[in-house]
Order: sequence, then structure tokens, then C-alpha cells
Amino acid sequence: MLKSLLSTAVAATLCTSAALAADPVKIGMITTLSGPAGYLGQDIRDGFQLAIDMEGGKLGDVPVDVLVEDDALKPGSGRQIADRFLNDEGVKLFTGIVFSNVAGATVPEILDAGAIFVSPNAGPSEFAGKECHKNYFVLSWLTDTMQGSAGRNASDLGYKNAFVLAPNYQAGKDAITGFKRYFDGEIAGEIYTRLDQTDFAAEMAQIKAANPDVVFQFQPGGLGIAFLRQYQQAGLLGSIPMVIAEPSMDHAILKAVGDAAEGLNVSGAWNVDLDNDTNRAFVASFEEAYGRAPTMYAAQGYDTALAIASALKETGGDVDDTEAFRAAMLATEFQSTRGSFSFGTNQHPVQDWYAMQVVRDDAGKLALKTRKQLMAAHGDPFAADCDL
Repeated sequence: MLKSLLSTAVAATLCTSAALAADPVKIGMITTLSGPAGYLGQDIRDGFQLAIDMEGGKLGDVPVDVLVEDDALKPGSGRQIADRFLNDEGVKLFTGIVFSNVAGATVPEILDAGAIFVSPNAGPSEFAGKECHKNYFVLSWLTDTMQGSAGRNASDLGYKNAFVLAPNYQAGKDAITGFKRYFDGEIAGEIYTRLDQTDFAAEMAQIKAANPDVVFQFQPGGLGIAFLRQYQQAGLLGSIPMVIAEPSMDHAILKAVGDAAEGLNVSGAWNVDLDNDTNRAFVASFEEAYGRAPTMYAAQGYDTALAIASALKETGGDVDDTEAFRAAMLATEFQSTRGSFSFGTNQHPVQDWYAMQVVRDDAGKLALKTRKQLMAAHGDPFAADCDL
């Protein structure tokens, strides 16, 4: 009788363990899916999901369940979603946030709960230096460095006098700081716009009055579309050149603004024409799956999934042991769509940066063409302040 009871108990334990082992790892994706910037989160979501679909519903041979919620670009909403995922769903692994103001309100909530956040886009400077955290990883770029690449590009192109504009929130402030950090010339004017602004008539007048050599602007998503159209309508496009980073001229913005983008000088860490096996496979698969060209946000979502897959494979799907997951993430050797990639000491990217330009291809269509490498294996200026 005792032997029978023990056998039954062992069998029950084995069944329970097997069931638990088969449970997918929950990944909480908090991202912006609505409003003028909604396509940014949509592309992050779709790029992330593409990697899962290409692995048959798994990441690193581990089944995953992605819970997706729209933060609507509202910091309070992001925090509420995180709280619900943490307490009601038991989520330990998070990703998806697009905007730095949402990250500022949401990421501390996640980290304070002992969970992990892997950013596919938002890279505020506040989490890169003294406030870095062992459970916080960035797969995209630091805003300061992304926009800094435009400053390096402007200097490389010989411009000496720049007028700069960005929205008045953390990423906008980081953008202008980054541009000025890498730009060798003088600043003719500096304006911070509203994050929901769509009418830039007053700013156009100030640019005309300043008459700079070049304009740098960071207006992501729908804001960038409105700004470029009004820049053209104001007659500035042919008289004052513009140098921008890729968030102000991604492939969706290019398609929307059309001829107004021709000739613009752009910089970034990724482009559809980067010549590596992972990128070629990603671009072809994304276009086949979704019927549209990927943006940098889709590539970042895809890369984020690949990095997580590498870590999950190493830990066997264990996200509760955050030290083991961290070690696996830092040792990851996944093949990025961007080519060369590694984590710096603050768990932010060390990667190459490229100069690009909007030109017409052989078929006469506007395309973002990579011209040359601007910076190789480049990290960020805040890593030295991170004590991990």
C-alpha cells in the first residue's frame, strides 16, 4: 500500500513538473500602438513576433507567450500595465517601450519588482550612467548617441552653424545634447517643441531669421512627417540643408513625405541595405509576412527577440534566476541585423554607425542608401559612470 502511494505521489510530481516545464515564458510587451507614433510600436511588435514565428512559436527553443498592451504614449498607462503584468500575470521579463517618458515612469516599477527589462527602442540617458541597473538592457541605442551620430555627420559634411529642434521631453533633451556633443560647429538657435505639436509655423519663421548652415531636428513618427512637409512648404528645403538621425527619417516617414525627403542626409545604426546574412533574411521575411518594408523599429524588435532567445536558450527558459539570465545576455553572440554588436559595461550597445542619404534608386524610387561608416564599435559617454 505504501509503495503504491509513493508511486502515485512520484507520478503526480513528475506530471506536475512536466506541465510546469511546458508552460511558456511570459513576456510583457508594453508599447505605443495608437496615435501618430503608433506605427513605431507596431513595427517593434511585428519584428519581435517575426522572430518567434520563424522559430515556430519559440525563442531559443523555449515556448513563449507575448502579452501585448498599448501604452498610448502615456507614462501613467505604461506604469499601470506593468503593475498588472507583474501582479496579475506573474511576468518577469518585459520589453516594448518606445518613448523615454513612458520608460521613465515604467522601468523603475519593473526593476523594483525584481523583473527584467530589455529595451527595443527607448534609451534615456538617466538609466545609462549612475542609475544603470543589472536587470536593464538596451538593444537599440542611447538617444544621446543616435542623435550624436547626426552631429558627427554634420561635421563630416562640413557644416559650421546649426539650428536645432526637438520635443520637450527626456529624449528630446538627450537628442540636442547628443547632437551638440558630436558637432564641431556653433549653434545658431535651439528650440524645444511640444511632444504633441503638429504646427511648426513659428519654428519655421525662427529658422528663416537665423539663416543657419544646416538644421538638425528630432521629431519622431508622425511629428517628423508634419515637420518635413511644413519645412518644404515654407520654402526652406531648397535653401537650408537638413541633417537628421534615422528616427526622423525612417522608411515609413520616407514613404509618407515623398519628394520632400530627397537629398536629406541621415545617420543611424541600421538600414535595409546593410550587407549581412541576418539583415537580408530579416528584410525579406518581414516584407513577406507583413507586406511592407521594415523600419529601424522593426529591426530593433527583431534583434531584441534574438538576444532574448539567446539568453533563454542558455538558461533553459529560466527568468526567475535573474543573475543567470543577465550572465547569458551579456555573453550573447546573436547575429544582429546591424552586424557588429556587443554590450558595453552599462548594458547598452557598442555598435557601428552609418551615414546615409535619401536618393533615387535604379527604378527612380526614393530610398535610404548607406554612404559610409561614421563610427565603428562605438559605445556611449555614460558607460564610465555605471558601476555594475
